[in-house]
Parts: sequence; C-alpha cells; structure tokens
Amino acid sequence: MKILITGGVGFIGTNTAIYFSKKNYQITLIDNFSRVGVEKNAFFLKKNFPKIKIIKSDVGEINKYKKEILISDVIIHLAGQTAVTTSIKNPSLDFSSNIYQTFLLLDFLRKNNSSSIIIYSSTNKVYGDLKHLKKLSPIDESEKIDFISPYGCSKGSADLYFLDYHRIFGLKTIVFRQSCVYGKHQFGVEDQGWVAHFAKQFLFKKPITIFGDGKQIRDLLYVDDLIEAYYLAIKNIKKSVGQVFNIGGGIKNAYSLLEVIKILENEFKYKISIKFEKERIGDQKYFVSKNEKIKKILGWKPKTDFKIGLKKLINWQKENLKI
Repeated sequence: MKILITGGVGFIGTNTAIYFSKKNYQITLIDNFSRVGVEKNAFFLKKNFPKIKIIKSDVGEINKYKKEILISDVIIHLAGQTAVTTSIKNPSLDFSSNIYQTFLLLDFLRKNNSSSIIIYSSTNKVYGDLKHLKKLSPIDESEKIDFISPYGCSKGSADLYFLDYHRIFGLKTIVFRQSCVYGKHQFGVEDQGWVAHFAKQFLFKKPITIFGDGKQIRDLLYVDDLIEAYYLAIKNIKKSVGQVFNIGGGIKNAYSLLEVIKILENEFKYKISIKFEKERIGDQKYFVSKNEKIKKILGWKPKTDFKIGLKKLINWQKENLKI
C-alpha cells in the first residue's frame, strides 16, 4: 500500500511515517520545512528509514508531487498552519495554508484519484470557546461547531469540505477532530504543542508563560495512540468512510495546565518560574473528548497513560535536544 503524508516531517507526520514504514508500506512525505525542528526529523528519517521519500513542497504546489498523488492508496493530510496566535497575526497565511492549499489537494483528488482514502487532521478548535457549557463533561461529535479565530475558521472550513466531498462526490474522506497530541519528535513552541514546550522549558530551566489562569483542562493524547486510530480507520474503511471522530486522551488523561506543571516539577525535582498573561482569544476552559463514537465504530481507545507518555517525551528531549 502506498501512503502520502502531507506535513510529513512535522511531529505527527514523522511518527506516522515511522509507524507505517514498520508495516512495510511505501511512504512519501510532503513538507515545506517551515516549522521549527522539522529538518532534524527529516535527518532522522533519512538515516533510519531510507526508503521513505521526502519531497520539499507546499501542499498547493501539486505539480511537484503529482505523480505521488496519482498512485497513492491513502493520503493523510497533516500539513497546515497550526497556531491560533499565528492565525490572528497573519490571517492570509492561515487562509492559504489551511483552506486554499487544502482545497487544491482535495479537488485534485476528486478529479484524478477519487478511489484513495483521505484522512484529514482537524482540531477541537472547530467547537469554539465552548463558553456556553453549563456542565464540564466530555464532548462528542454532536456539539455545535462554532469557529472562533482565523485558525478555527480555516480548520473548520476544511473539515467541512472533507465531509461534504464524501457526501457529494463519494470521496473516501475521514475527519479526526484532535485534542492535544504530544510525543516524540515534537519540539514544542509557546503557541503550539504546549506539553512539549512546558517539558522543554523545564529541561532548560527557563520560565513558562501561561495565558489565562492555568486551570484550563485538556485531554492529552500520546501520538502513537492517535496513529493507531489512523490505521484502524484505513483498515476498516467501510465503517469509517465519511465519518468525523473526536479523538483525545479522554477523561482518564485530562489535566489542567497547572497540574501538568506540577507533574513536571515532580519529574525534574524543582519548581519553575511562571508568568501569567491575559487569556487568549477563543481559548477553551475545558475540552475533553468523549471518544465513544470512535470506540463503537473502530474499537479504539487511548492506551497510554499521560504520565507514562510524558516520560517518553522527556527522555526523547533529553537525548535529542542540546542542553
């Protein structure tokens, strides 16, 4: 089976490439190398998985990898602008990356390779800030979508395009609305990948800035568990086609930012300086994925306890980040 992964040398893309390469799938990665650290991931893949093909390209530059699209059995679309803050600073870049280039890929598939399975990496941000919730309980796919911020608008728009292209044109699309994903090969910056960013700040003994009161709760999903869900969706395409799945660590892996810092203090054996700033636009006070639909349809549930997954991340950081 031939798999094409956009954003392929990013954090999730690298782990996805490793997972499927070990299953002897033929892997091609598309990436524009714009994110911090991805050149290190590319070096790792070239050294350890030389059969993986890496093409430097924006998603919208389809002529650069047209041949690979045409022969792909599966496309996993991970590429795009990933931060709310960046989308507010530069909404046109966010639009181009997350809507326009995604549409070019999706419509090219409609015209030229409609038999391919297409997985879209969406986000819990499509549900807005969820301030209307009166009770803090896990969120399922029936929750009303409510795009806030250019990032929410762009990811949400692409999300709905993928679902509609199944309804209208019969494409084999699947949408994953992902909660906070963390793990190896994640370099973590302040506005995206906050678990890895917090761990890295502890590693280098640098302060952490929290936007809001730090009591925001998220369910934390180890990347290997996410990729297993991708695999199950592909393997059970007759059940998963046209579906949208909320996916996260679930209630057992739900922690506030301050609780994660406390765990890191125990792990590193010291306290860190914390600075509090104004809450960011569109931030959710609470998001925990219910995971019931994906369990029912695909038999999936998260396997990795957060504290165990966090230790795996920290060990990777210690081995791969310069101290």
